[in-house]
Amino acid sequence: MIGIIGRTAIATCLVAQAALANAADLNVYSTIAMRGALEELVPQFQKESGKTLALTWGTAAMLTKRIEAGEPADVAILTRANIDTLTKEEKIAPATAVTLAASNIAVAIKSGAHKPDISSADSLKQALLEAKSIAYSDPAAGGASGVHFAAVLERLGIADALKTKTKFPPAGGNAASLVATGEAELAIQQKPEIMNVAGVDVAGPLPSDLNKVTVFAAGIVANGKNTDAAKALLKFLQSSEAAKVFKAVGFDPD
Repeated sequence: MIGIIGRTAIATCLVAQAALANAADLNVYSTIAMRGALEELVPQFQKESGKTLALTWGTAAMLTKRIEAGEPADVAILTRANIDTLTKEEKIAPATAVTLAASNIAVAIKSGAHKPDISSADSLKQALLEAKSIAYSDPAAGGASGVHFAAVLERLGIADALKTKTKFPPAGGNAASLVATGEAELAIQQKPEIMNVAGVDVAGPLPSDLNKVTVFAAGIVANGKNTDAAKALLKFLQSSEAAKVFKAVGFDPD
C-alpha cells in the first residue's frame, strides 16, 4: 500500500510540473550554475515582459541529453560547448546562440572557517589531503566542474587517496550544500554556485594552472513555442542590467 501511495504521489507531482510547464509562455532549461543569477533576473523579465517562465534545473550534460531526446524546451541556458553541440545537431535554432558569462572553479568552506592555502598546486594538494572530507559533482553526471576536478585529482596523484572521504551531491545538486550541512569540509564547484548557497564562503579559486574557465551561453530551441518571447529573453539576458547581476553572483559577464 505504501508503495502504491508513493508512486501515486510521484505521478501526481510529475503531472503538476507538466501542467505548470504547459501553462508558461516559455520553458527554460538551465544549468544549475546559472541558478543564482536567474532567480533574480527571471522575475524582472516576467514583470517587464508580462511573460511567464517555467524553469527546469540540471547539469548542462543532463539537460543536453533531455533536449536531444525531444523534450519541449523553448530556451536552453547551458555551457557554450553544450549549446554548440545542440546547434550542430539542429536542436538549437540557427544563429540564436549567445554568450552570457563565464566562471571559474573555486573551493567552498563553511562560513567563518579558516581559509586553507590553495594558491598553488602543492598547497591545494596538501589542503585536500588534510581535509576530513571533500565534495564535488559526480563526474558521471557530466557536470563541468566535476569532470574537470576529477582530472585535477588524477594530475595531482591523489585521486585514490581521496576516494574514501569524497562525497557527491545528488545528480544536478550543488556540492557546496554539503559544506553548509556539515557533510563535507571542502567543496569544489563553479564559483557562482558556491555563492548561491547560504552558510558557505568562497575560499578562493583553484590555482590558475589547474583551473578551468567555463563559458555559459543560451539559445532558442528549434521548434520551440513563442519564438518572439524567447528572443526577448535572450536580449534581456545580454543587457547591462543582467551583466550587473551576473557579476554580483560570481560570473564574469560577457
